[in-house]
Amino acid sequence: MARRRQSVTIKHVAADAGVSLQTVSRVINNEPNVRSAMKERVQASIDKLGYVPSIAAQRMSGSRSYIILAINDRDLTIADWRAREGRDWVDQMLLGGMLTCAEHGYRMLIELVDTHNDHVERELGAAIAALQPDGVILTPPNSENALITGLLAERGIPFARIGSMQEGPGIAMTMGDKHNARLATEHLIELGHERIGFIAGPADFSLSEWRIEGWQQAMKHGGLSHEGLFERGDFGFDSGAQAAGKLLDLDRPPTAIIASSDQMALATLEVARGRGLDIPKDLSLISFDNSPIVRFTQPALTAIDQPIAATTARAVELLIEARKRKPAERPVTLEGELVVRGSTAQAPALGAG
Repeated sequence: MARRRQSVTIKHVAADAGVSLQTVSRVINNEPNVRSAMKERVQASIDKLGYVPSIAAQRMSGSRSYIILAINDRDLTIADWRAREGRDWVDQMLLGGMLTCAEHGYRMLIELVDTHNDHVERELGAAIAALQPDGVILTPPNSENALITGLLAERGIPFARIGSMQEGPGIAMTMGDKHNARLATEHLIELGHERIGFIAGPADFSLSEWRIEGWQQAMKHGGLSHEGLFERGDFGFDSGAQAAGKLLDLDRPPTAIIASSDQMALATLEVARGRGLDIPKDLSLISFDNSPIVRFTQPALTAIDQPIAATTARAVELLIEARKRKPAERPVTLEGELVVRGSTAQAPALGAG
């Protein structure tokens, strides 16, 4: 009677092939110094028994854990989940990371760590000790936290720094924030807008500054002034409402606004409507997040679709490759796309000048 596949373990394979558990593990992991005849013998047993390697079996050789660990800030992530505001950063991370890990026989885990300075070494150290990951993915602003990157570098763990171009250890990666901001601004310029406001994120995120640069560059290239059209928020709704109010209170308010998060874009939409403005007839609006919630507003928001899943997928590939070769020192950049919906239109005739 055939053995059920789910009951087959590495021990059964070793017994059938007449070899040690370590030999089977080396074959599974495609380790060097295993004779071809031995590989064929073990593979024949694997095929006959219908064995599917587990992470435990793969880890037996001691060289790899087959785990990629993604680190997110505990407080911020839990706050987002509890608010149920439609953000999908973690979902997109898991989409890109888990699928790519699976293609290579790895698993991706996400760990919520208290990244405040007095806790980070203890919390991150405990996660690393428990999971022994082959690589770590850091998201902003953790990707530029010297305590975190220093700890990983000290322990010799490859890591990717999403949202960072700083020199130093780890693989620097960006999602094309400067390019994406130019893309949004150029779209509005093509629609005839000359006064384009920009609501940036907090200064402790490098990507906030890259987006400001992209907006300024596009305005300058279009022969337009950006003076007085800038406000800063913290990515949250309340800060977006305050920033939008300041821009719309100007003697010559903008005819279009780019907001650096979905929540700040939603706040701008609400503030504008509270003042009797029609979107997009009186004011065009672009969100820098293409999260689910921006698709169901009235009108649906034009948005920058950030390559979160693609960036995480590439991070996984680079971390796996880092075992074989030294990563490139130049930052790796994947650029987003502009998804045009109903919140952007031709500039109003009276407000264009």
